Amino acid sequence: MASISLTLLLFFATSIYVLEVSSNSVIEDLNNQHPPPDFNTTIANKCLNNPSIRYCNHTSADIPDIFKSIIVAEHLCNESKNLGCPDSFTMINLQNRPKIAPLYLSFNFFWKYCPVTILSIFLSNNSIEGAFPSDIFQCSQMEALDLSHNQLTGDAPIESLMSLPNLTFLNLSYNHFSEVKISDTQFFQHFNSSSFIHSGLLPDYHKFTLKAVFLLIGFPLFVILTVGFWSFICFRRPDYLPSFLCQRRKFTSAMLKAATNGFSGRNLVAKMGDLEIYRGTLRDGTEVRIEIYTQRISKESSIKFVEECKVLVQLQHENLVQVLGWWGNRRSRAIVTEWTDGENIDTWLSYSPTWKQRLQVVMGVVEGMSYLYEQWPELEYDLSTSSVCLSKETVPLISRFKVVQEDNSTHTQESKVQITISLFFSTVSIAFSNFSGVSEISQFGVFLLEIMSNKCPNNNITQSITEYVDWTSTNYPENVWKVIDERLKKTGITEDQAANGIGLALMCIDRSTEQQPSLVQIADAVTMLYDSVVPATPNRKRRPHKERGKHERLQSR
Repeated sequence: MASISLTLLLFFATSIYVLEVSSNSVIEDLNNQHPPPDFNTTIANKCLNNPSIRYCNHTSADIPDIFKSIIVAEHLCNESKNLGCPDSFTMINLQNRPKIAPLYLSFNFFWKYCPVTILSIFLSNNSIEGAFPSDIFQCSQMEALDLSHNQLTGDAPIESLMSLPNLTFLNLSYNHFSEVKISDTQFFQHFNSSSFIHSGLLPDYHKFTLKAVFLLIGFPLFVILTVGFWSFICFRRPDYLPSFLCQRRKFTSAMLKAATNGFSGRNLVAKMGDLEIYRGTLRDGTEVRIEIYTQRISKESSIKFVEECKVLVQLQHENLVQVLGWWGNRRSRAIVTEWTDGENIDTWLSYSPTWKQRLQVVMGVVEGMSYLYEQWPELEYDLSTSSVCLSKETVPLISRFKVVQEDNSTHTQESKVQITISLFFSTVSIAFSNFSGVSEISQFGVFLLEIMSNKCPNNNITQSITEYVDWTSTNYPENVWKVIDERLKKTGITEDQAANGIGLALMCIDRSTEQQPSLVQIADAVTMLYDSVVPATPNRKRRPHKERGKHERLQSR
């Protein structure tokens, strides 16, 4: 038996130190070795002498593993510098042996039959990775265990360690275990605190202190900053929010400041009295016109201002300047509209437009009037040639409106409160014509006269309308060519067309109910006049009046 064991030990040592093969290869080589014929007798005699040996009461199926464990035990005893091996195998010492320590830990058959004489296991400084090597608990009689300076991770088997009755020395320092529960820390009080330095096992009370500080100070501060940030976004810059969360019609001073580069002089279009007009760009790239009124108003007027703005932002028609929103308080207010690079009709007429072009503008104005009449009868508007503007595409835009609101404090007709918002353009005079009391039909008549004659009645309808109409009436219809613009004669207008146009204008200005036409009649007359210049084709059909108010009225939100 001794000669066979010596041969196997030499083979085992050669496998480890010469071939440098893996644990699987060594085990495979061990499996190829067979116990000698008297092996059963040998282990039976050992069990008679020491019944506590772990392979006593074995079965025949256990013989191969017992044989391999004895070979490994004899070799490991010598490697650990024990005296009197294998009978005096009291210590496994594989410190600083990173090449072979993992190999021995992989021999499950050895740990299954761990010699009962082993009292100390030292496996430090071996860079052992992974979970705690739980096979070593088979050596339940051990008194000392050192697994320091490795790379062990995961949960430490506290319950298994507590089950070792003789364990008096334990060193798990410099590993990466998971932190244990506070209730398990009593186990470590049986050992020196230096045994668990940087092991990750003991609760880091400094870390707990930092967490407590964060929870008590940092977290509330974080909440305050978060609330402050979102409050700033919601109340100061809501344009940064998703579109479905924004109050699209209501602007803030911060939004207007950002749109105008801090209300810079380069963005200032005009400044007259209490009115400042800026050109700006919203965050989504929309170019806008911002009119700021700095005159202080009462609380009631401020409320009425907002109510009027809520009406104006609902206007949606191609022949009306689009009001995008507002901002305001009692000290100052602002109206935000789409930016239009065009000019007003006054300036445009100086370029001698053709009769066809003038009729196209008139038709556009009638379209806008029809929309306002059908959808927003509570609105009044200004049709003077200085107020109606043109886009770059020569689309006429009605730009001045006012909402007439009843004052509920009295029921007299004189108690109406009128809040007027003027949407000015750079080429428009700031003086707002007083068109109160003049019906839109009469205004249209004067507008049509100005379009055809290019003679404006001194920008004051109520003071000069009689003189202007009288002069036109005395020359109609006999001297109709004297009334119309001399330059218009060169653009193809006929005498009948001129007479029909001037006649329609005079009928509109006549404020008697018998002579003044309705808006429906005006729309049809203008369409017929235009068709006499541009005959209807299959691609351009006349639109019935009921279709002209094509934009549905939007309900305020």
